Amino acid sequence: MATIVSVGSGKGGVGKSVIAANVAMLLARKSKRVVLADLDVGGADAHILFGMLHPPLTLTDFVERRVERLDEVLQPVSAHPFLHLIPGTGDTLATANLPFAKKKRLIRHFRQLQADVVLVDIGAGTSYHALDFFLMADHYLTVATPDPTSVLDLYRFIKLAAIRRVLSAFLSRDAVSEALSERDFSSLEEVIQAVGETDPNARETAGRTLRGFQPHLIVNRVSGKSRVNVLQLKKLLNEYVGGDLRMLGEIPEDPAMTRAVRSYLPVVEFEPTAPASLALEHAAQALLESITPSPPAAILSENPLPPEQVA
Repeated sequence: MATIVSVGSGKGGVGKSVIAANVAMLLARKSKRVVLADLDVGGADAHILFGMLHPPLTLTDFVERRVERLDEVLQPVSAHPFLHLIPGTGDTLATANLPFAKKKRLIRHFRQLQADVVLVDIGAGTSYHALDFFLMADHYLTVATPDPTSVLDLYRFIKLAAIRRVLSAFLSRDAVSEALSERDFSSLEEVIQAVGETDPNARETAGRTLRGFQPHLIVNRVSGKSRVNVLQLKKLLNEYVGGDLRMLGEIPEDPAMTRAVRSYLPVVEFEPTAPASLALEHAAQALLESITPSPPAAILSENPLPPEQVA
């Protein structure tokens, strides 16, 4: 079963899709079977970043049941046998206003893809679709720039994702479903207080639910004059959701990124030695180490004792 990594951001224009495309290629270079899925509804452009201007099939073909299996939409990326793309589309309102049943079917098929890693590029913002697709993953990757509005939007995005994650845990219970489904919450404390009226174990359940919610962060377009106060952001998130924010890397402001996009190539392919490419390589390796289970202790020993020396 594939490991799903969702890639989200609080606002558009931070380079999220460019980061996702480059990380996908770098993981594929490490002989991981990678699928990059573009769920940026209305702003799908991952296929363009690989020079695939007119993909023969897109996500809409699956959503509208013109094909029955999601793997039928997979498009190979030229010269990279380990990398495939699921192109997105902004062509139909049916995709943008995806009904709940179709959303569940889509998530189920993502789980069934034959791959090592599925990177899902989520649309920016805090719509229910964006949050639900972000939370369907096993691991969470966020992208921001040093711009103060980007950091603020990232905090809001992670806060609302945490609320949505906790709500989902409680909404599966009939006793509290009615109490929560029609309310709008701005904080976890409000959620816990509302659920506590019918569920005395609400706080314990919320804590358990949030322990698995530890987003990663890549900061894009970093320069000497503008840097994210990651420690402060981590402190806020820890106080609010009780979780951690793992910094995977800072991608420097680099004109090579713009040149690569204009050439319809990821920068790690276009200029492998550019500062942005080297930083992306570091971030991709950090992500891989984070999502790859550690081998059992017995396997770590390269020179095991001979049988006669084992007690």
